[in-house]
Amino acid sequence: MVDETLTASALRRLLTEVSGHGVQHLVEVEVNLVQTTELLSEAINKLGASFMAIHHAVTAQQEELEMLLDLQDLPEASAEKIRAMRQQISHEVNAVMTGLQFQDLTSQLIAGTVKRVNGLRDLLDTLGSQGELFSLEPGQDAIAKLLDEMSHNLSSRSDALNSNLKKSVMQQHMGSGDIELF
Repeated sequence: MVDETLTASALRRLLTEVSGHGVQHLVEVEVNLVQTTELLSEAINKLGASFMAIHHAVTAQQEELEMLLDLQDLPEASAEKIRAMRQQISHEVNAVMTGLQFQDLTSQLIAGTVKRVNGLRDLLDTLGSQGELFSLEPGQDAIAKLLDEMSHNLSSRSDALNSNLKKSVMQQHMGSGDIELF
């Protein structure tokens, strides 16, 4: 009977410690993910603003160049070459701006990961609270019953979490242009 009481006590302590340590680590993961999202957003905003400034400067330069082309008597081949470069520059700037959509995609992925971390933290809280509620009633049957209840509870919570967190970003690569937001 003393051994069974010690086993029950050790099990309760284990469940509580696993829960506590797991929750502590998940809080750190969540903090890191939120900080990553903020840094990513700030960097993308700066990149976007810089690319737009470059685009406006290049557009102004191209307009001046077009005026000079109209005033000068340049061979048509040279004028067409300059116009083709202008189109290429415009195309490249648009491609860069489209490429910056990865901020939205990564933000979605990080938000889904944060939700999953919160769900896992809830699961661990459940594990810990069940460990704290575990009575010191001796007996293998009591321990087996508790473990079975815990397993069922964790499984149903995990299934609920999975069903709420379906794959949120459908786009596989930047060029596909197929984005499904949550």
